[in-house]
Amino acid sequence: MDALSASEARPRARKRILFFGEAVTLSHVVRPIVLARALDPMLYDIQVACHPRYNHLLGNLPFALRPIHSISPKLFLERLRTDSPLWNVQDLRDYVKEDLEVIRDFAPDLIVGDWRLSLAISARLAKIPYVALNNAYWSPYAARRFPAPDHPAIHIVGLKIFALCFALVRQIAFAYHSLPLNRARREHGLPLLGFDVVTVYSDGDYVLYVDVPELVPILNLPDNHHYLGPILWSPAITRPDWWEQVPRDRPVIYVNLGSSGQARLLPVILDALSSLPVTIVAATAGLTQLDRVPANALVADYLPGDEAVKRADLVICNGGSPTTQQALASGIPVLGVAGLMDQLLNMQAVCSAGAGEVIRASQANAENIRSSVTKMLRQSTYAEAAKVIASIFAKYDAPSRFREIIKNLVGP
Repeated sequence: MDALSASEARPRARKRILFFGEAVTLSHVVRPIVLARALDPMLYDIQVACHPRYNHLLGNLPFALRPIHSISPKLFLERLRTDSPLWNVQDLRDYVKEDLEVIRDFAPDLIVGDWRLSLAISARLAKIPYVALNNAYWSPYAARRFPAPDHPAIHIVGLKIFALCFALVRQIAFAYHSLPLNRARREHGLPLLGFDVVTVYSDGDYVLYVDVPELVPILNLPDNHHYLGPILWSPAITRPDWWEQVPRDRPVIYVNLGSSGQARLLPVILDALSSLPVTIVAATAGLTQLDRVPANALVADYLPGDEAVKRADLVICNGGSPTTQQALASGIPVLGVAGLMDQLLNMQAVCSAGAGEVIRASQANAENIRSSVTKMLRQSTYAEAAKVIASIFAKYDAPSRFREIIKNLVGP
């Protein structure tokens, strides 16, 4: 065998792909997990770095999980609600130090991160190409408007006045939230990213959007930015005993406020629906203990969301993209009870498409929840719009698109 033939006969070394998930919410862990599972382990050596707090939901995985630190979901949500930067400078310093340890140990050819903002520093210091996952409504190129956040001041001055005030100070607020990362980058000799969170959140050598342009359009999409489409996932759990006995003689409403929803609202929603001729299927996400469960409700800590939405006529969630995309992929309309800017932005797109309604978490009460649910069940236009979106989603296979992008970046 000559030298060329011997070289061709030897197996090529697998390219190493390192994924980071920022475990402040479940979605930022499971999106990298889904994409990592889409890659052929015969072609790629894969490792996923994430805090282990959600490991019990992930099931058996064909790759290693590297435990890393993330700030707690409780601290993350508290900072969101108090208008504080989500990660302060010390958080980012600690993250960068740990990121670099993981990168050094695994020696990847490519890094993929989901809201691990420290990678805007650590990947650059390690000189490894960095792919950032994001929602398109956070892109600096997106055609969207920013709704006023769900803020306690609304109770004092009203939504209309608060929205006007927010429009005046939004750029200042977004600049303030960009300061910690810019300061941490400067400490490492890296250039500033600019003073706008949409630029900070979308920093990467490549940016992949887990949305579709038909819902969240981007003007003049850069060559290194790509739409993946929705990333759909359900937890690896045992189904509750009642799962096969869900009544179908009346409308089924699936309620899941997720890991970043306001758990205090679940009893409010259940109480609001208790007097309606519906069957409620609800997941607590392990965040609340219910003192009373209505007679028309079936409740578990976690449910297989992909199956739950298929049984439902309406989905009530926190308005975030994971559950809304899961519902819309099955052609089911969504009522979002939204409290965070991310959720309001996502529901803005869903409502514009006619496939949902939104209630601000601070204004959610039995009366407006009941009214919205009754309206959405009676008017077929919501379900019709959701089915249109389902047909659009069907054209976007996120795992296949991701495989093709990775192939183009590092080879098979």
